[in-house]
Amino acid sequence: MTQYNTIAELQNFIVLDSYTKNFLINEPPAGYQSEAALEHELIKDLQGQGYEYLPNLVTPEALLANVRKQLQTLNNVAFTDAEWKRFLDEYLDKSSDNIVDKTRKVQDDYIYDFVFDDGHIKNIYLVDKQNVARNKVQVINQFEQTGTHANRYDVTILVNGLPMVHVELKKRGVAIREAFNQVHRYSKESFNSESSLYKYLQIFVISNGTDTRYFANTTKRNKNSFDFTMNWAKSDNTLIKDLRDFTATFFQKNTLLQVLLTYSVFDTSETLLIMRPYQIAATERLIWKVKSSYQAKQWSKPEGGGYIWHTTGSGKTLTSFKAARLATQLDFIDKVFFVVDRKDLDYQTMKEYQRFSPDSVNGSDSTAGLKRNIDKGDNKIIVTTIQKLNNLMKAEATLPVYEQQVVFIFDECHRSQFGEAQKNLHKKFKRYYQFGFTGTPIFPENALGAETTASVFGRELHSYVITDAIRDEKVLKFKVDYNDVRPQFKALETETDEIKLTAAENKRLLLHPDRIKEVSQYILKNFKLKTHRNQGGQKGFNAMFAVNSVEAAKLYYEELNNLQKDDEKKLKIATIFSYAANEEQNAVGDIQDESFEPSAMDSSAKEFLAKAINDYNAMFRTSFGVDSKEFQNYYRDLAKRVKNQDIDLVIVVGMFLTGFDAPTLNTLFVDKNLRYHGLMQAFSRTNRIYDATKTFGNIVTIRDLEQATVDAITLFGDKNTKNVVLEKSYEEYLKGFTDIATGDARKGYIDIVKELKDQFPQPDEIVTEADKKAFVKIFGEYLKVENILQNYDEFTNLKELQTIDKNNPDALAAFRDSHFLTDEDVTEMLKTDVLQDRAAQDYRSTYNDIRDWFRREKEGKTPEESKIDWDDVVFEIDLLKSQEIDLDYILELVFEHNKKTKDKELLVDEVRRIIRASIGNRAKEGLIVDFIHETDLEPIQDKSGIISAFFVYAQKKQKEEAADLIVEEKLNEEAAKRYIQTSLKHEYASDNGTDLNAILPKMSPLNPQYLTKKQSVFQKISAFIEKFKGVGGNL
Repeated sequence: MTQYNTIAELQNFIVLDSYTKNFLINEPPAGYQSEAALEHELIKDLQGQGYEYLPNLVTPEALLANVRKQLQTLNNVAFTDAEWKRFLDEYLDKSSDNIVDKTRKVQDDYIYDFVFDDGHIKNIYLVDKQNVARNKVQVINQFEQTGTHANRYDVTILVNGLPMVHVELKKRGVAIREAFNQVHRYSKESFNSESSLYKYLQIFVISNGTDTRYFANTTKRNKNSFDFTMNWAKSDNTLIKDLRDFTATFFQKNTLLQVLLTYSVFDTSETLLIMRPYQIAATERLIWKVKSSYQAKQWSKPEGGGYIWHTTGSGKTLTSFKAARLATQLDFIDKVFFVVDRKDLDYQTMKEYQRFSPDSVNGSDSTAGLKRNIDKGDNKIIVTTIQKLNNLMKAEATLPVYEQQVVFIFDECHRSQFGEAQKNLHKKFKRYYQFGFTGTPIFPENALGAETTASVFGRELHSYVITDAIRDEKVLKFKVDYNDVRPQFKALETETDEIKLTAAENKRLLLHPDRIKEVSQYILKNFKLKTHRNQGGQKGFNAMFAVNSVEAAKLYYEELNNLQKDDEKKLKIATIFSYAANEEQNAVGDIQDESFEPSAMDSSAKEFLAKAINDYNAMFRTSFGVDSKEFQNYYRDLAKRVKNQDIDLVIVVGMFLTGFDAPTLNTLFVDKNLRYHGLMQAFSRTNRIYDATKTFGNIVTIRDLEQATVDAITLFGDKNTKNVVLEKSYEEYLKGFTDIATGDARKGYIDIVKELKDQFPQPDEIVTEADKKAFVKIFGEYLKVENILQNYDEFTNLKELQTIDKNNPDALAAFRDSHFLTDEDVTEMLKTDVLQDRAAQDYRSTYNDIRDWFRREKEGKTPEESKIDWDDVVFEIDLLKSQEIDLDYILELVFEHNKKTKDKELLVDEVRRIIRASIGNRAKEGLIVDFIHETDLEPIQDKSGIISAFFVYAQKKQKEEAADLIVEEKLNEEAAKRYIQTSLKHEYASDNGTDLNAILPKMSPLNPQYLTKKQSVFQKISAFIEKFKGVGGNL
C-alpha cells in the first residue's frame, strides 16, 4: 500500500488535509468479492500498517493468555499465576462489571494500584495515554464466544490484548444498515456474556466494502440508532467510505489510538461518545494554533486565535469543551477559560462542567466562586459565563492571571464576541489566545457594526456547515410551510418591510383577537399531525411556538388553553420569557437576549408570568416562582420536561430559541419576524436527529418568511444550499422526483399505492419467498413516503376528503370552503387514489408477519439454503413503531366496538386485526382475546372501567403463568421471581451478569445440558416478558 506523508507543518493531524483514494492508484480487483475475501484483504492491509495478526487466537482462554503477555510487557512486570488470577478478579475481569464499568476503566480508571504477593505496590496501566505509540495493536478474526447464542465475530482489533474495536463485514452490495442490525443483535446475545472481555469494546466499525462507518459501543437507547454512525473524512469534510481507504486512514495505528484514547468522551450520564471527524479536525487545528502562536509570540491579537464554524446541532459544545480540556495539557499554558452563555446551560451541561470546575457555572452573577477557582493552583480549566467574567474584569484592577498565558474558548461566540466584555478582555489580559465556536458567524453582510467574527477572533480554522451536516445525516432538513389560512390578515402577514412591520406590531394589528383565535385553532387542530401523534396514544414529538412579544405570548397562552378547556385530553402548554434590555444588536436578526431577572419586567408581564408558572406548578406539583433564583430553577426544570416530552407545546419569545437542544422536538410554529442568524438558530431547534420517523424539522410559519429563509440559508451556505436544506414540495412526494444528491428517480405516493394494489391485492395471499421480498420492499417505500406526507396539510385534507360522501355536493362545498380551496383543487384531489386505513392495516399486519417469519427462518438456516438474496432488504422498524397503537387505545376500541356490536366473534376478529398491525402488542394478542372471551363486558360503564378490568385480569394471569413456568422448569423460586420482576420493570429480559444463572436448577456448567437448558429458559422468560410487560402487579 502507498504510504502517505501529511504536510510537514501539520505532522500530528489525524484528520488529513489530503489523501489520494486507493482506486486512483491501484486497479480495483475484477470480479465478485466475497465476505471472506474482504476480511482477508482487511487483515493484510492492517498487517502492512504494523498490526500483529494472531490467526490462532480464537478462544476466550487464548485471549486471556495474550492480555497477560501484553500487560506484562507494557508495565514491565511479571505476574505469578496467583497474582494474575487476583488481578483479573479484582480489576480486569471483575464478575460484576457491566459494559459501562469496563468503558470507565478504559476512559478514566485505566491505572490500577496492584499489591503483589510480596507486598510491593505498582501502578498497572491498561493503556498508555501519554505516549500513545507504546500501546500494542493486534488483529484477530473469527473469534468464537457463546452467550445465549454462539456467534462468530468477523475482525477484532486488540489494544494491549484487550478487544477495543470490532469490525463487522458484509459483502459488497449488502445494505449497510443490515450490518448495523447484526452488531445490535450480537451485543444483545453475546458481546456481553459473563466473562467476556468483549465488554471492553469501545468502537464498532461496519462495512460492506463500499461504505464504512464507525460508532460508539453504548447501551444508551437514544444513542444507538443507525443515525449515530459516522464515516471518516478529510479535513474538508470529504467522506472516506471505501474499506481500503478507511483502513489506510482511520486504522493507521496512531490515528486509531488517538480516537480511542484522546477523542472519546465518557460523560456524566455514563454515555460513551466517540468524536466525529470534523470535531476532531477542529480540535486538532485549534490546539496546533495555540502552539504555533505561542512559538511566534503572536498573543493578544486576532492573528493568534481563530474561529470554528460548525453548524447548529452538530455537537459544537462537545468539540469546544474537548479543545479546552486538551489545551490544559499544554505545559506553557497557565489557565484555560471556557466561556459559555448562561442561557445555554441546561442541567446536563452544568453537571458536565461541574466535574472540572466546581461552583464556576452556577447561575449567579457573583464573582467570588470564579475568583476562588482562578486562585487555585491545581485548577487549570475554568468554566465561566461571559456575564461573570465581565463582572470580574470590571471589579479587579490587577490579578496575577492577567499576566499569565491564557487560552479563551467561547462556546457560541456570536453572542459573546462584541461589546464591553471584549474591550475589557483586551485591556486586562496581556497574553491570551482567543478562539470562538459558532453555528452562525457574523459576516459583513449581516453585521450591524464594523465588527465581524473574523475581525474579532482571527481566521476560520475549520468549517462544517449545514450542507455538510445534512449530507452526513447529522442534522435534518427543514420543511417550511407558509401557512395561509387567514385571508383577512394576508397583507400584514406577507409584509417584509421592517419599518411597516414594527408599526403594525405597535398598533397591535397582528394581535387582533380574530387572528389570535384562528391561529390557535389551526395549531390545536393540526398539532397531532405535525407531531406524529395521530395514531392511537403514541408519544410522537413535541412543539415550540415562537411569538413576537410577551403580549403575544400572553394572548396565545390564554386562547389556546381556553379553546381546549373542554377537551378530554388537553395539550400540556407552558411558556417562558423574561426581561430583555434594549441593547444594541451586533448582527441582523439577532434574537434579543432575555436576562434571568424577570423582576425588571412591567407589572402586567410579571403577573402573567406568575400565573403561567402557577399553572405549571399545579400541573407538575412543583413550586417555582418569578424571583431570579426560582426563575432559573423553573427555566431548568422546563428545559428538562420539554426534553422528556412532559410538555407538549412551549410558547417562547427569545429564550430556548438559541442553544437549547431537544431531540424530541420536531415542530416550530412561528409568529415572529425572524431574520438571518436568529432564523437559523430558531429553525435549528427542530432538526436534531432522533430516529427514522423524524425525517425533517417542521417549521410552520404564520407569517410569510419564505424570502427570509432563503436569504439566511444562502448566507450560511451557498446559492445551491436551499435545494439541500429545504424539504421537497408536497407535489413532488405525491408524484415522484429525481434526487439531486444521488441522481436516482424516487417514486411518489400515487405510484407506490398503485403498485401495491396491482401486485398485492390480497395481502394474506403472499406465499412465495420472492413475493415476500418484493412486498417488503414496496411496502417499506410506502411507509417512508407516508411518514413524510403526514406532515403536509394538503395530505391531511386529502385524507379528510376520503371520509366525505363524494355524491353529496353540499358536503363537498363545505369541505372546499373550510380549507379555502377551489373547485378545480377538489376535482384534482378526488382523482388521487388513497390507500384506505383498513387496507393499510392489513398490509402492515402482513409486513409484521413476514418480518417475524424472516427472523425465525434466518436463525435456523445458513444463508446458502435460500435462493432469494435478502441482503439489500431493510425492515423499517422505526416507522412501524411510530404507527404503534398503545394498549389503552386497543381496550378503548374494544369498549366502543362492543357497544355497537354485541357479537364477540366479530369483536375478536376486529381486535386481532388491529393488534397484528402493531409491533409492540403482538405478544399480547392471546391475552386480550382471552380477556374478551372470559369477561362479561356488559356491566362495564366507560373506557376507564374496561382498562381497569383488563389490568386486574392480566395481573391474575401473570401470577398464574409465572408460577406454572417456575414449576415446569424446576427453577429456583425466589431468584426466579426476582429476575422476572426486574425484567418486567426493564421491559426486556437480559442474560448479562449472573442473575439468569442463579435461577436455573442445580447443574454443573460443564454439563452439556446446561447451555441448552439456559437457552430454553431464557427464551421462555423473554416470551413471558413480551406478553406481560406493562401490566404491573406483583408475582
